[in-house]
Amino acid sequence: MRIGLILGDQLSGQLATLQALDRQQDRIVMAEVLEEAEYVAHHPQKIALLFSAMRHFAKQLQAEGWQVSYQLFQRHSPRRSLLDVVQQACRQWQPQAVVVTECGEYRLQQAITMQWPQILGIPVQVYRDQRFFCSREQFASWASDKKQLRMEYFYREMRKRTGYLMQDGKPLGGQWNFDADNRKRWNGSPAFPAPPVFERDAIDHEVLALVAREFASHPGSLDNFAWATTRAQALQALEFFIAQALAHFGDFQDAMVRGESRLFHSLLSPYMNCGLLLPAEVCDAAQAAYTAGKVPLNAVEGFIRQILGWREYVRGIYWLHMPQYAKENQLDAGRALPRYYWDGNTGMACMADCFRNTFQHAYAHHIQRLMITGNFALLAGISPAEVCAWYLAVYADAYDWVELPNTLGMVLHADGGYLGSKPYAASGNYIHKMSDYCQHCQYNVKTRHEQDSCPFNSLYWHFMQQHRTRFASNPRMGMVFRTLDSMDAQQRQLTMARAEYLLAHLDTL
Repeated sequence: MRIGLILGDQLSGQLATLQALDRQQDRIVMAEVLEEAEYVAHHPQKIALLFSAMRHFAKQLQAEGWQVSYQLFQRHSPRRSLLDVVQQACRQWQPQAVVVTECGEYRLQQAITMQWPQILGIPVQVYRDQRFFCSREQFASWASDKKQLRMEYFYREMRKRTGYLMQDGKPLGGQWNFDADNRKRWNGSPAFPAPPVFERDAIDHEVLALVAREFASHPGSLDNFAWATTRAQALQALEFFIAQALAHFGDFQDAMVRGESRLFHSLLSPYMNCGLLLPAEVCDAAQAAYTAGKVPLNAVEGFIRQILGWREYVRGIYWLHMPQYAKENQLDAGRALPRYYWDGNTGMACMADCFRNTFQHAYAHHIQRLMITGNFALLAGISPAEVCAWYLAVYADAYDWVELPNTLGMVLHADGGYLGSKPYAASGNYIHKMSDYCQHCQYNVKTRHEQDSCPFNSLYWHFMQQHRTRFASNPRMGMVFRTLDSMDAQQRQLTMARAEYLLAHLDTL
């Protein structure tokens, strides 16, 4: 008899652990443990989503004939870690081995593979996570002969390998990437579709009450909890997105609208990341909609690129370079995270709206994360460790393998350009172009050094001046420094002085 440990982000009937075990003889172990729930201050909605989805999945497994041992959350349980739970299971059933699927976090994976066999005194069999298109070994092989990695070339390789949006070995539409067509500002139409509403059962209500009671100190509210907690509901969410939102996702995927929480985005990443949906079935559904003539090519390409390209790419980089990657800070950023990242109270309208969305829904779309909260942290020189911990805590789809490279590499450029060729730094002009935030703000997006000037403006130029030696030779940034050099000397001095003042008073903005 063997024990199969299933983690909270492995809630898939296709999981390698289940494929390896015999439901007649072996036993499944699942657990809600304090150590995993509190190693960062996870958003209450994230905890509720996982606890409820785990309980529903365990119930499904039992209905399919599996023997499931499930530990409910108890704050004062002596079994505070997954190892504690597995040790207890081993004492009770004396298994010949423990079976697991690859973890999504280096910390836990190292413990399972390097420590658990010795502690438990039995083999720990680790299987490849087949939910991903590209294995860790395949990514390492692709990266091995390249001086510099670029997602675009990895994405093209994945398109060829999987056949998505390909015909006769060439990309549909004659080009690989339609990102240039996906940068429209939303000006009132088309209307945003009303999202699906999921019926709550006894498990949901029990979990929501538990989380409200036990994790009230964590940032974020449970009031607007709207996540799917079963596979059937997740499939419903997928169907809704494909039918109601995907057609407009491409055009407006970079747009931001004050007070709107989802626009035309899918909000499927939490379900793919915890196992309720498989990335392949999501991409299949998107491609089928295009083939049926229901959605345009720029929409389906942009959507599939996020899954087949970015999602797989950042996972590959994570496992290729951990644990050293987590310590990267090549821009020497060291300021503390401003308090409004935790309380949401700031006069910057764009930041305030992103925080509202984050705390109300455990969600913000990729441009809000990259070009608002992330961009500000980059320009202000906030410590990568603090920023990464924040992103990991507050979003329902945040797991270490996906959050760390996206935040440290793409958002903060702390890896020196390994993940992305240039920093995603922008002044308030970008925010003004892609949103309606600026018209609701106390700061003036049109000026740089006045008392009411948009903080993004002076911080942007200060950031460029501060890191000029590093970035001036970057061919993609030549125009930035030509513009900086063409500034009137007094105007440049006033702009830098304004930035220095803001950096010294970050918590007051």
